[in-house]
Amino acid sequence: MAADLIERFKIGLWRDNPGLVQLLGLCPLLAVTATFVNGLGLGIATLAVLVASNALVSATRRWIQPEIRIPIYVLIIASLVTCIELIFKAWFPELDRSLGVFIPLIVTNCAIVARAEIFASRNPIGSSILDGLVMGTGFALLLMAIGAVRELFGQGSLFARMDMLLGGEPMHGIVLAENGWLFLVLPPGAFFCLALAIAGKNAIDQRRQTSRNEIPRRARRLNR
Repeated sequence: MAADLIERFKIGLWRDNPGLVQLLGLCPLLAVTATFVNGLGLGIATLAVLVASNALVSATRRWIQPEIRIPIYVLIIASLVTCIELIFKAWFPELDRSLGVFIPLIVTNCAIVARAEIFASRNPIGSSILDGLVMGTGFALLLMAIGAVRELFGQGSLFARMDMLLGGEPMHGIVLAENGWLFLVLPPGAFFCLALAIAGKNAIDQRRQTSRNEIPRRARRLNR
């Protein structure tokens, strides 16, 4: 059980990450990751919607007609996104204003619809919730990582304005420099950081594959 759980998290966090591998949900990923707190806020919202939508789709899959399944999935996701948006407006109003329209746009996130179609509609509730958890966690971690890099090198700070999520007085975070590289804060910086993340993952996977291929070769040489 524990080994299977670890394997599922490896798939969601690395092998089949929605942002790094499937390249889904790139619009919010690129638009709101100028700071760590924005990435964290949107990541939490997307994770909650993904887990809940997977659970509801799995629970109702036997009564959903194949001809109308996609509209039903969108209706379920839209209802959940509305609930999340109202929660953000009530409890995290400043973060809600910072994220703007990208919380409602979670409805159009292809990663959520894809998991509902590919996994939740074909598996029991427990497995679907776990799938939503691992995929949502992978997407949220990517949002936070890109947000942290852009904030650190673009603004010279880290974890600034966490008060939008935690409450209290405005937090300046860890200030490391007065200025940073402006282009990382601008939209091109998001593309640059995502490209580096994808290239880094591909390089690591290629190195691992090369190492695995070397083991049988060495074994054959020893046998000779």
